[in-house]
Amino acid sequence: MNVKLIAHSTLSDDFSDEIFAQTGINYEGDDRAAIALTAIRTCYSPLKPTEIVAKEGAKYFGNAASDGEGGTDADRLFRHITRSGHTSTLEHITYTFAVEGVSRSLLAQLTRHRHLSFSVQSQRYVRMGSADKSGGFEYVTPPSVGRHDGSIVNEDWGAFSNAFSLYESVMEYLQSAYDALRAAGVPPEDARMVLPNAATCNLVMTGNLRTFLDFYAKRRPGNGAQHEIAKLAVSVRDEIVKVDPWLAAYFDAKEDE
Repeated sequence: MNVKLIAHSTLSDDFSDEIFAQTGINYEGDDRAAIALTAIRTCYSPLKPTEIVAKEGAKYFGNAASDGEGGTDADRLFRHITRSGHTSTLEHITYTFAVEGVSRSLLAQLTRHRHLSFSVQSQRYVRMGSADKSGGFEYVTPPSVGRHDGSIVNEDWGAFSNAFSLYESVMEYLQSAYDALRAAGVPPEDARMVLPNAATCNLVMTGNLRTFLDFYAKRRPGNGAQHEIAKLAVSVRDEIVKVDPWLAAYFDAKEDE
């Protein structure tokens, strides 16, 4: 699995230039925090949305948090809004990820989450034959498969040294079945029916901050999620926190609930 943040919300150049002209402050690097401040204060301030960062940004980002929990007063505001349940204001911040090498089983779980947008590699148009550009389908092996060392005997499949060797044999057989169907003239959209849930795919995924916080809360390790999607949840969190360290506490808070 490879997860990479490829895009996120930023302030427009015109808006940034206006703020800098009025205040001399450049919010580059704090774009998402400035967007959150604009959305939150719009609900409670007589100021226009275009005025909030210019007139209140220095106060919120320049003063220490008054709740004693660290960070700036903007952090204090964000904590207050989140705890009060007004998290719709976080929907204005979006992140786009490239997600590579995940199973179709994970994809089925992932699409149960609302307010995420997907563009997924097609098994109809991307041919998965051994002689195709793909070189055949790749697959995910669950950790549990490799942990069973005892021999396995199956009257249809024969004897295997362990679960891993059986699993690999099944994947090889399914690849051969796919190749044979294609060789017989079966189109890819029908031959793909023999490909397993373990077959990998690539996708681009976009969602807002509120959705990703909810996704992490439900799929994080230790919360009953399957190993693969739990790993994805951690990777998404890590990629977001890498560009927006101020959000680490929000994911940590979800862990503590």
